[in-house]
Amino acid sequence: MAAAIETHGLTKRYRSGRLAVERLDLVVPEGSVFGYLGPNGSGKTTTIRMLMGLIEPTAGTATVLGEPMPRAARTVLPQVGALIEGPALYGFLSGRDNLLRYDAADPTADPATRTARVAAALDRVGLAPAAGRKAKAYSLGMKQRLGLAAALLQPRRLLVLDEPTNGLDPQGMREIRTLVRELAADGTTVFLSSHLLDEIEQVCTHVAVMAQGRLLTQGPVAELAARARGRLTVTTPDTGQAARVLKELGVAGVTVQDDATVTGEPPGEGTELSDLTAALVRDGVRLRGFGIERASLEDAFVALTGEGFDVA
Repeated sequence: MAAAIETHGLTKRYRSGRLAVERLDLVVPEGSVFGYLGPNGSGKTTTIRMLMGLIEPTAGTATVLGEPMPRAARTVLPQVGALIEGPALYGFLSGRDNLLRYDAADPTADPATRTARVAAALDRVGLAPAAGRKAKAYSLGMKQRLGLAAALLQPRRLLVLDEPTNGLDPQGMREIRTLVRELAADGTTVFLSSHLLDEIEQVCTHVAVMAQGRLLTQGPVAELAARARGRLTVTTPDTGQAARVLKELGVAGVTVQDDATVTGEPPGEGTELSDLTAALVRDGVRLRGFGIERASLEDAFVALTGEGFDVA
């Protein structure tokens, strides 16, 4: 599969000496919805700024849509829609007039269809009813939507979104996920950075995990989650008794989650789940549920780093 984005040894060290991105080797398959996942401060935005030619890398190379960046920026950027670090808006202009200004600044845009395209972009992000209001009166979520509309004024081969659901309520987040899926179905490659595991897991086909400027892993979402072991989950009113039995049987990481749930690591080789259930029943534990929960991206992240993650 061709790569929409590819980097080799991409590195950014600022004058202060801070290393923001270190030797990044990234491959974003064309046609994918690629989640660039990591805590705030892990180097995601710095990477995007290098890919878009906004800052020069200290070392390494990057190609976007098959062309070297930033050298080929004039060729590449008209094919890319981007929302990076929140939209830059004219507060004294309406949402509609902001988009008209954005479109007029694009030398590839057809003036004859400008008004219709602006209206379509506003409608697509749910801002048509507020199109005439001044941008300074918009909420944070509405500003995010307007920035996304600006990225959608023309068909793009690649859409780069930096934390696109910042400031959105749950309904707005669902709408953006739906929009991303629609764009991908139309053939657009979507590169989406986020610190929200749930967002990535719901909408992305591929993912890369960053921490402290370094790439930890990348690949299809399903494969990454599959590398992490799931959790043994026991549902019972006898949580204390169940936890004791599981620990005696050598189950690691046993935790009482609440007054009805006990979890632990799946048993290793040589121990069958049926052995665990039989031992629990023999000890008088009343079982209401028992099984291995599928591993999630959160499980994969914790397995990779040994750390928790911001999933709020």
